Amino acid sequence: MKAAPEHQLRLLDVQQADTAIARAEHRARNLPEAEEVRELDARIAGLKDRAVAARTALSDLGREQRKAESDVDQVRSRADRDRARLDAGHVSSPKELEGLQSEIASLQRRQAELEEVVLEVMERREAAESEAASVTAELERAEADRESAEERRSGAALEIENDRATERDRRERLAKEVPEDLLALYTKLRDQYGIGAAALHYGRCEGCKLALSTAELGRIRQAPADEVLRCEDCRRILVRTTESGL
Repeated sequence: MKAAPEHQLRLLDVQQADTAIARAEHRARNLPEAEEVRELDARIAGLKDRAVAARTALSDLGREQRKAESDVDQVRSRADRDRARLDAGHVSSPKELEGLQSEIASLQRRQAELEEVVLEVMERREAAESEAASVTAELERAEADRESAEERRSGAALEIENDRATERDRRERLAKEVPEDLLALYTKLRDQYGIGAAALHYGRCEGCKLALSTAELGRIRQAPADEVLRCEDCRRILVRTTESGL
């Protein structure tokens, strides 16, 4: 293939634009802000589960406390009725009197036990309320962090998209200056290798970073300026420049 030296040099500019576009696309796929958003999403999901569990625990403890308090009230009411009968002198039989006094004593012990249950439930409920408040505060902080990270991600993505659009416009202008057959070959090679054209830089191919053999360099020195060369190792288009070392 033949192509004017200036067209071959322009191909390096096209490659430079394509490389910049590829870098921008890689950055867009690997934004640290995007990873931060994903991590925060996972954290928020976990905190929401914990918040639901905390609210459920509080609801259960509320019912347990009300049940325990109701049991205390029932025992207290029964003991109060028995004491009222005792104080009113309605019990004349010694055996009945002894039984009533024994029942009152038993109810008092039962009331004390139930009141301990109420205190224990209240302590657990207080701990659950503290846990719920802590999880809620942590969730609010995580959501605020997520909002901040999303703003930074959007800003970074917009900046990258602007850079990519600029390089695409530049690439389009440059490509118009390259003959169709040369551009088609370059595009085929770029699709295969990621880099379609590379400069020969002081005897080294900038595509594969390998030094060319003495024989190959000799062949290149003898090649016409408009001959389109290929690297013998990576097969990319090899473009001669003033820094080729020939």
